[in-house]
Amino acid sequence: MRDPYLVLGVSKSASADDIKKAFRRLAKKYHPDQNKSDPKAQEKFAEANQAYEILGDEKKRASFDRGEIDADGKPRGFEGFGGGFNPGAGRRHTSSDGSQHFEYEFGGAGGRAGFDPSDLFSDIFGAGRRGRGGPVRRGEDISAVVTVSLGEAVRGGEVRVALPTGRMVDVKVPAGVEPGQQIRLKGQGGPAPFGGEPGDILLTLQIAPHPQFKVDGRDIRLDLPLTIYEAVLGATVEVPTLTGAVELRIPPNSNSGRTMRLRGKGLPEQSGKPLGDLLVTLKIVLPETSDPELEATARKMQAEHPYNPRKT
Repeated sequence: MRDPYLVLGVSKSASADDIKKAFRRLAKKYHPDQNKSDPKAQEKFAEANQAYEILGDEKKRASFDRGEIDADGKPRGFEGFGGGFNPGAGRRHTSSDGSQHFEYEFGGAGGRAGFDPSDLFSDIFGAGRRGRGGPVRRGEDISAVVTVSLGEAVRGGEVRVALPTGRMVDVKVPAGVEPGQQIRLKGQGGPAPFGGEPGDILLTLQIAPHPQFKVDGRDIRLDLPLTIYEAVLGATVEVPTLTGAVELRIPPNSNSGRTMRLRGKGLPEQSGKPLGDLLVTLKIVLPETSDPELEATARKMQAEHPYNPRKT
């Protein structure tokens, strides 16, 4: 891959905030969902993700700046068995929990730090066990955020996800998911270096904004406009829900801001989580144009029936 600084279009002295802004700009521009028919955009999206994996992590960025890892995050200097081991070169280790660390040899007799020959030969020959009897190292877990529409969250379905590595995977989203819920794809993460168990893909779901509805845990919120006449006199009005319109009876003298509950009209049941409700908040809306008759009635009411809603 190209130099990550060049990919993101930032200087080597760029701040972490500058790097994040540059990545967000490129990710928004080249996201596969926005460029479904442009394979080059997907390549650029994957390249930006890989660059941010290096520069967005302080430790990886420092290792790259010191020349310890390359633009793909791979350690420099260790070229395999028989290729030599350079003083000052680093080796990447992936522990059983998927986390990574680097070990380095600082040249000269006895000048070693974090280096164990038993680890080296165990890595090379893939014996399935280490000199100290430790577990086989597994591949890295890959994390990503997946944005689904409210309809997909309610009904479930299959969505295509672009991973930070640039790889595309199809994911089945169960019906009734809520924001922050996670889906784990076992064994589909990073490969283990020497025959160990591959890592997992961990997806965190978020729901895209909807023009009418707002997700609140298992419940759905909706603002319902009312005329002043409906609020004062009461009415039966049609209310949209996730499964179609229903009728709601508005009691007389209903204030703006009052919330009414339609039970069972929120997110559907899912994995032991209860059925949600639809919370309807009333919003009194005046006529769009000036109404002299309404104004005259209001003046008369103000004079004959004064009241102060702000009085404490």
